[in-house]
Amino acid sequence: MNDDQVKGNWKELKGKVQKNWGKITNDDLDKMEGTRKELVGKVQQSYGKSKEEAEEQVDKFLNS
Repeated sequence: MNDDQVKGNWKELKGKVQKNWGKITNDDLDKMEGTRKELVGKVQQSYGKSKEEAEEQVDKFLNS
């Protein structure tokens, strides 16, 4: 899923993101405005992942 698709489906994805990464709050999701890069950063920050690990998790999530 590319950035345009993520932005277009963001409202739908927000609930799924929160189920998958419970430490990410609604406020965090609202600030991201549907950008993959910001989601990767928040997963990295919230879960202590490397950038590569966070990107892999987000890509797997978005492509499932």
